Amino acid sequence: DKEGLVTCLDESRHGLEDGDFVTFTEVQGMTELNVCSPRKVTVGGPYTFTIGDTSDLGEFVRGGIFTQVKMPKILQFCLSRPRNAKYSASLVALVKKIDADADEKIITELVYQATGDLPPVAAVIGGFVAQEVLKACSAKFYPMLQHLYFDSLESLPTTLPNEQDCQPLGSRYDGQIAVFGKPFQDKLANHRQFFVGAGAIGMMGLATGPDATIHVTDLDTIEKSNLNRQFLFHAKDLGKFKSEVAAAAVADMNPALKGHIPCRQDPVGQATENVFDDDFFAGLDGVTNALDNVAARVYMDQRCILYEKPLLESGTMGMKGNTQVVIPHLTESYSSSQDPPEKQTLSCTVKNFPNAITHTIEFDAMFVKPVESVNQYLSEPNYLENSLKYSGQSHDHIFQIVSYLVTNKPLTFEECIIWARLQFEEKFNNAIRQLLHSLPKDHVTSTGQPFWSGPKRAPDPLPTHLSFIIAAANLHAYNYGLRGETDPAVFKRVADSVIIPEFSPKSGVKIQITENDPVNQSSSDHDNVSDQVKKLPAPSSLAGYRLTPVEFEKDDDTNHHIDLITAASNLHAMNYNITVADRHNTKQIAGKIIPAIATTTALVVGLVCLELYKIIDGKNKLDDFKNRFINLALPFFGFSEPIAAAKNKFENTEWTLWDRLQFKNDPTLKEFIAWFKTHHNLDVSMVSQGVSMLWSSFTDKKKSTERMPMEFSKLVEHVSKKPIPLHTKHLLVEFPFLIFADHSDPLA
Repeated sequence: DKEGLVTCLDESRHGLEDGDFVTFTEVQGMTELNVCSPRKVTVGGPYTFTIGDTSDLGEFVRGGIFTQVKMPKILQFCLSRPRNAKYSASLVALVKKIDADADEKIITELVYQATGDLPPVAAVIGGFVAQEVLKACSAKFYPMLQHLYFDSLESLPTTLPNEQDCQPLGSRYDGQIAVFGKPFQDKLANHRQFFVGAGAIGMMGLATGPDATIHVTDLDTIEKSNLNRQFLFHAKDLGKFKSEVAAAAVADMNPALKGHIPCRQDPVGQATENVFDDDFFAGLDGVTNALDNVAARVYMDQRCILYEKPLLESGTMGMKGNTQVVIPHLTESYSSSQDPPEKQTLSCTVKNFPNAITHTIEFDAMFVKPVESVNQYLSEPNYLENSLKYSGQSHDHIFQIVSYLVTNKPLTFEECIIWARLQFEEKFNNAIRQLLHSLPKDHVTSTGQPFWSGPKRAPDPLPTHLSFIIAAANLHAYNYGLRGETDPAVFKRVADSVIIPEFSPKSGVKIQITENDPVNQSSSDHDNVSDQVKKLPAPSSLAGYRLTPVEFEKDDDTNHHIDLITAASNLHAMNYNITVADRHNTKQIAGKIIPAIATTTALVVGLVCLELYKIIDGKNKLDDFKNRFINLALPFFGFSEPIAAAKNKFENTEWTLWDRLQFKNDPTLKEFIAWFKTHHNLDVSMVSQGVSMLWSSFTDKKKSTERMPMEFSKLVEHVSKKPIPLHTKHLLVEFPFLIFADHSDPLA
């Protein structure tokens, strides 16, 4: 028999299976087995197995040890090729056997794109999955209890690529080319985008072409609270400009962007229209906002309307996010619909009748406004005369300057502690006792109802709390350039030694109960103002002397700013039996920190970039685009088509907010008015530009005669009495007009 049979001694089971491989050692006679390659096993029984043909080997004598060898196994998968019809047809056929109603288009696109890799889709899915992991770790927020299906097939180019367009090139963009094709990747590389705010920048090979750029402007510097929402900034970057760090970080990730990201620290607004001028916008293909305030968003929206540029708008707040796409001559603008304004707390509620912790949290102006007034007195001629003449609270103003510059000016840090102790007594004891004297706890309204009821809580004075004194004393010392202290024992010793003046509530003090009531009047005697002025040193005697106002900074834990706000707000809350807030929550409210996390940011950036694909492709149908709303806490995804730009109609002419009438070659006022009469039978009744009224139907005859032949540029300079800035290449003009239905009766 040619088959070599191996028998195990002592009835030892070999434990092998058909197809296993073994090697041998210590075989006598058939020594070739000791150096041969692994041999395949066929099991004959628990104690025997064969190892194939051994007829060409030596004569076996005795002995031998076998060792099982794990052999590598090559597995082959049928990988699809981008845009290959053969592979897609194979999978469609397989799926149809399982589900005859399966969507053939989606299956086909799945095969076409299987080798692709898109950064925006990775950001969307990655952000969502990461948040689900956090939910599992923290047991906070509701997890997803269903399947998730997400696609953005409408982001594919209108002209789909062929198989050749999608072949890999050995570049970092091969994953994207597999989906969109090389021609579309070239469009991406040559796109020119303006990022307003360096909140987050997508990485898709954007602006890597020879003449393309990504302009970034952001006037903010990096703070600690910025580090948990995205990945471009790190602890080492604290205090640096966001735009510079973001540009450098992106260029490090993709060296092809080096020199393609000019960054600035200019805010967007009328003051910088000489920077972001007509030529600047002419060199853009679109704008992406990453702003944190409505005013700047509205301004950029107006500029995009003026220059007819697409705008990508987005925002996040905690787990919530939204995106909006604004397309010229297709969608409404960002400003077309806005959220209702935030509810403002009445000043009388904040001062006298707080009922929530948010009513008590604010940075005390006594470290800023009085200090600035002192500096103005020392530096501005006739400052006191102007204050007495124009200020409605001039007496309080003068008393503050005298207090900070003369009567309560500290020379040592101990005097700052004494001042802080007296401030505590005034704010959290005397002021409360005065309020209760004017409005006792048993006070009733004109209808006989208890005054202190409902949201109005009756307050109580407080005993001394050292936390306020420590923070206030250090900030007061900062105002005067004195060295501070943090040892509580020092503060306790000095504070305990302060003799507190006896307080007697005054009668006749009016309390502001409603917003329409006059503001609480100071108890200062108006007749003493002149005496107080006499106490002030002449500014010339303090030449060069200035106090230092406190500039609120929430992210420096050593500057006592958040310490003061936390102490003062919680003390005020304790006055009114309101639940206090910890330092973290106080910092968030006082610093107006919008909660933001990297998961939401990543997902929203991905959604924005999916819309950017469509803009670069030049799509022009409303249903091509999506506005999106998400809430990862629920989780919730809501997609909708953008709202179409509202159409207006006059006779046979339709227009939207994107349309405009353009007059070139600087027409005269007479030519301008005549054009509307000739072409639309409209009588222009007024013409204005900015804040200047250039002409109206009631302008006197002499001025009308003078202005009618003037070219618009000359007319604007004539009326405004200042030259048109050199960067201005157009003038926006507004005018009302009269419509005549039968050429005789005005309709509007």
